[in-house]
Amino acid sequence: MNKKKEIILLSFLIFLFLAINYNSIDGQVTKFVKDSDVKIVQRVIDGDTIVVLNNSHVRLLGINTPEKNEFYYQEAKDFMNNSLFNKTIILEYGKEKKDLYGRTLAYVILDGKNINVEQVRNGFENFYIYNNDEYTSKLREAWNECLANNKNLCEKSKNKCVDCIELKDLDVKQQEVIFYNKCSFECDLTKWNIKDEGRKNFIFPNFILKENAEVKIIVENKTNTGNILYWKDKDYVWTAGGDSLFFRDEIGKLILWKEINR
Repeated sequence: MNKKKEIILLSFLIFLFLAINYNSIDGQVTKFVKDSDVKIVQRVIDGDTIVVLNNSHVRLLGINTPEKNEFYYQEAKDFMNNSLFNKTIILEYGKEKKDLYGRTLAYVILDGKNINVEQVRNGFENFYIYNNDEYTSKLREAWNECLANNKNLCEKSKNKCVDCIELKDLDVKQQEVIFYNKCSFECDLTKWNIKDEGRKNFIFPNFILKENAEVKIIVENKTNTGNILYWKDKDYVWTAGGDSLFFRDEIGKLILWKEINR
């Protein structure tokens, strides 16, 4: 077979391949164009929010950063600044493209790495399951890796009561949590903190949990009585569709973490 015939045959085979696979290829291209976008990072607001070049605010999906004046707020922001500022990124959008505040919801991809996942892996964010998608398992794996490495937000408390306090019950319907002190000595829980996956926080008042005793925290606008404390000014905290509880000591170290209804 001469060179000209080889070229014609090869061209025909390539054409045939493209014709057969057109729908599949076209679908993938369309999906990429529809679900992704290339942007330049103009500014970092905090650990989970950035501004891209058209002044659009982007809220990173699947994670939640500490608020200002909370432990690891600045470290999370610095990580984002060092990683993303003035960089060209790919935004991969979720099932819902905007949040309640009009911010774009997306995963941030830089040089093939999912920055949302990297934030969790490095202990600067907790994972926050907005909608189950292809990255949900990666976020959970990153959090478990963070726990195993005892890193930043995942660092275990060294308080003497860390192995005393157990989560006895979390009732989503009643919006109440019960902790039990199984040790034979009392535990000072003053300024300890309970948090859900999102922004809701409860800080313990001056409170001593006696040995072999329990404390109940109820989401209701009432006055604290004995070992019943109230998480005020909230209609609800725990969500039936799935949530996580983070319990930390007074310096932000992890006492326990528990996924709920998943």
